[in-house]
Amino acid sequence: MQLRRTFQFEAAHRLPNVAPGHTCARLHGHSFVVEVVVEGPLDPKLGWVMDYADIKAAFEPLFVQLDHNYLNELPGLDNPTSELLAQWIWDRLKPGLPMLVEIGVAETCTARCVYRGQA
Repeated sequence: MQLRRTFQFEAAHRLPNVAPGHTCARLHGHSFVVEVVVEGPLDPKLGWVMDYADIKAAFEPLFVQLDHNYLNELPGLDNPTSELLAQWIWDRLKPGLPMLVEIGVAETCTARCVYRGQA
């Protein structure tokens, strides 16, 4: 069974490695939506996989770093594409959230990436 918990934050970034003149090379911002997905067996006594509050608590330190900040200034996010942001979040959540199976990052309502860890 999977649980999905969604978080939203506002942040600015620019993509330094795109071609000159590309719109993403300029400083701009997004209302990012992150979906944290965990998977595991249903606990027969509790009736859940895990407490949604535990997912929120695991994400909170990352939210503090990301929300209303310039992503390029965060260590490891000098080129903060959605794909690299998803990996960055995964790398920080997985040790404390071993049931993590997927991170989704949407930078707009029509553009989203999904990361499921290293193959």
